[in-house]
Amino acid sequence: MSTEQRVVCEIRDHIAWVWLNRPEKLNGLDMAMFREMVATAKALRKNRSVRAVILAARGESFCAGLDFKAVAKDPMMIPKVFLKWPWTKQNLAQEIAHCWRDLPVPVICAIHGNCFGGGMQIALACDYRIATPDANLSIMEMKWGLIPDMSGMATLSRLTRVDIAQELTMTGRQFPATEGYEYGLISKLAADPLAEAEKLAEMIAGKSPDAIAATKYLFKKTWKADTWKALRWERWVQARLLGRKNQKIAMANGLAGKDKEPKPFRDRSSFL
Repeated sequence: MSTEQRVVCEIRDHIAWVWLNRPEKLNGLDMAMFREMVATAKALRKNRSVRAVILAARGESFCAGLDFKAVAKDPMMIPKVFLKWPWTKQNLAQEIAHCWRDLPVPVICAIHGNCFGGGMQIALACDYRIATPDANLSIMEMKWGLIPDMSGMATLSRLTRVDIAQELTMTGRQFPATEGYEYGLISKLAADPLAEAEKLAEMIAGKSPDAIAATKYLFKKTWKADTWKALRWERWVQARLLGRKNQKIAMANGLAGKDKEPKPFRDRSSFL
């Protein structure tokens, strides 16, 4: 078995670059990939200097989904991935995707080549998806007689209509990123998704990291919630921001003239 690192993480200027690093297998998901992706997300969650994450892949494709050859070689992989411990909310298959949605900072996914099955569900769990127009997408589980079970049901319902989600899931057909953009599954089309992801990450990293984390948290709690619940969460989250160091820095920067150098923000607080 290869001992090569499946996931590579580099942090530069408050931005974490996370690379799927199994290009010879089109970044197919084997047991090592499951474990390393979750471990990387957990490490980033603890790192308060990180303000945005770019999730990308090396090689010709973003991710071809579950590596069924690896499953055939390791019969215990399926139980390890899909069984849930009583004290956890999700199994490892769900966590490899949902861990990016659970991060307190925005995650921008740069997609190229094939993005199938589990790879598609990982992308859907990110906050933004920027893809090349010719990227090839598929909710492919139907091909194997399965359903999307890596948090796809939680993310598809936020992004597109139920009839579109059902049709793509029931057919498992491949479709271009241009079509995915029309469905709301792709945030933006770009010839160079990495460059566009970096632009967005840099813009986000220049804002108050507390306010950015609070915004992600607030949308997670209130998106499609009833009005009164959303208003309660607004009040609570805003109360947690007011008067903190980064909020005061943002206020000072906002009132300062354009010719003045803005004050740098402090690392993200742990209040959310």
